[in-house]
Amino acid sequence: MNVDLIFRLIGMITLAGLGLYSGIILSDSGNATVYIYAGIGALVGAVAGWIFTPFLTIRPARVLRNRLSKIPTQTLMIGLVGLIVGLIIAGLLSIPLSSFPQPVGSVLSVLGALLVTYLSVTLFMTRQHEIVEFFHSRSQALTNEKTISEGAPPAEKEAELARTILLDTSVIIDGRIADVARTGFLVGSLLIPRFVLNELQYIADSSDGLRRQRGRRGMEVLSQLQKDATLPIKISDLDVEGVREVDEKLVTLARQLLAPILTNDYNLNRVAELQGVKVLNINDLANAVKTVLLPGETLLVHLIQEGRETGQGIAYLDDGTMVVVEDGRDHIGEEVNATVTKVLQTSAGRMIFARLGNGA
Repeated sequence: MNVDLIFRLIGMITLAGLGLYSGIILSDSGNATVYIYAGIGALVGAVAGWIFTPFLTIRPARVLRNRLSKIPTQTLMIGLVGLIVGLIIAGLLSIPLSSFPQPVGSVLSVLGALLVTYLSVTLFMTRQHEIVEFFHSRSQALTNEKTISEGAPPAEKEAELARTILLDTSVIIDGRIADVARTGFLVGSLLIPRFVLNELQYIADSSDGLRRQRGRRGMEVLSQLQKDATLPIKISDLDVEGVREVDEKLVTLARQLLAPILTNDYNLNRVAELQGVKVLNINDLANAVKTVLLPGETLLVHLIQEGRETGQGIAYLDDGTMVVVEDGRDHIGEEVNATVTKVLQTSAGRMIFARLGNGA
């Protein structure tokens, strides 16, 4: 016997009893019609109980259960704490309110309890990330103090003091994050919010072939990061209410968690810096580790194509840096010596200008 049938039987018996009692009340006492009214009332109540009980009990419970299952555990716990705090404040507030003349005192106590509880739950829910971060920071500070006082080895201290780094969709698709993480230069744990993962999945399911390929490459990069034990990676259900854009959500979440954002998106980089969020840009890292060249140094380069200006030839270094060689057009397909004349560094990359050497 399933739960649905049990509730139907309970509802049918209960409403049948109410219908029987109502039929007796409506009929004249002592008259033979009392049995007719009682029977009709019991029959109507039983049918109504059998039909409507699931709509009043089981189905609302299932809808509530499905909705609660979609709410993150952190949100449920914060809401429960807000409810408890609200009930405590409401209980304290009901003492002075109940001193008013009745029934005003009772009405004010009930309304005050509902209002205070609602405001408390709403406040805790809207500020849940700040509350979690506050207690997390305090817990981490106490742990760090304990670790230092106990004289833990440097490696353990570094693990305790590790930070959380938020990943942007662009840096996941770029793919270089897997190589950087493998080198060990990043310290801490990588955090990928669920909305970033959803955006990556949307790109991977795109009808455009190029976007779909980039999205799937991002999924492969995530798989590599999860298999690599060098840097822990976590996927979080943390979200920002009232914000729709992924970049804006990421910046807001970074401010709440006091965490840097790892990206190679120039616009996100600028917006985050304007709001005081620290940014780790993969392009800046790549530019920083490129070979340092000064004007006057000589390079051996292989010219592969024409430049924009007349007579220019284009070559590339092993790290992808473009070298523009003046008067190199006639030597395309050859290896030539070129003397550096100028190095142009931009946020988009580095460009080297050179002229043909004497040995060309």
